[in-house]
Amino acid sequence: MDAQKITALWSHLHWLSVLAQQGSYTAAAARLGVSKAAVSQRIAELERAARVPLVQRTTRSVRLTEAGQRLVDDTRASFEQIAQTFEQVRDLAEQPSGLLRLTAPVALARQQLMPLLTGFLRLHPQVRIELDMADRLRSLATEGFDLAIRHTERAPDTHVAWTLCDTASVLVAAKACLRRTGTPKSPADLQQHNCLHYPRSQDTPVWSFTPVKAAKGHETVNVPVRGNLAANNSEALREAALAGAGIALLPDFSAQDALRKGQLVQVLPDWRVDGGFGRHLFAIRPYTPHVPRAVSALVAHLRDGLAGGFAP
Repeated sequence: MDAQKITALWSHLHWLSVLAQQGSYTAAAARLGVSKAAVSQRIAELERAARVPLVQRTTRSVRLTEAGQRLVDDTRASFEQIAQTFEQVRDLAEQPSGLLRLTAPVALARQQLMPLLTGFLRLHPQVRIELDMADRLRSLATEGFDLAIRHTERAPDTHVAWTLCDTASVLVAAKACLRRTGTPKSPADLQQHNCLHYPRSQDTPVWSFTPVKAAKGHETVNVPVRGNLAANNSEALREAALAGAGIALLPDFSAQDALRKGQLVQVLPDWRVDGGFGRHLFAIRPYTPHVPRAVSALVAHLRDGLAGGFAP
């Protein structure tokens, strides 16, 4: 095959690599912004030119043949270099621009990030943000995200991370609930209360506490708790607490507004909750030699907006 014909197939090779990464024609088409039929046609054209099958099709997914995998493996570095070079050239523009794909937890995005994101877009009208709200961790590299916002104890060593602010876990309840059931005086008292929690395993949940003014070497107090409601979303737990259903453990960004309005009150304020939700909010991205200007501008905007944390 002459050089001109090979050159005409460069985009086909790129689409094959996206298909391999996404695992299905539907997902690859969504990632590329084209139709499923267009992806199928390009792959068929590439197979005719290569004269060997490149993809093994099943009813649910696709797998590459040995020949297809070799093509993807041998061209991946080149396509990554092209993408990085293009990003560097595009960032020569004075203003950040382009599509920025962002993933963040549902409650955090709805309650805290949306006002900051809309403000950022007003400042940078040439940027487009595609926000994925999901509490489960996304694979940034394989799913094509530029940035993830996560609250956790520490950022993964395999990624680049910027600390946006510190966070804390807080125990809260409605005043009416505490009038009805009594106010806990110590962590051990929680065993007599209905505790609304975020399910992390099938085991009985255990909340851990340290006195705020703990002396050096003070041991953590671990309390097994029980309750009739568990939810993997802090907004749902907050709404249950507002309804007087029990004592809820929430991240401070979910509790902040209700605490400010007096709709909820903090329970055991002299004790710090350990290991509930993460103590830091991070912006995380896969490592690349070059950070797009839109990403660095958004990180700076979020750091400024979240500098005060979430104290009520």
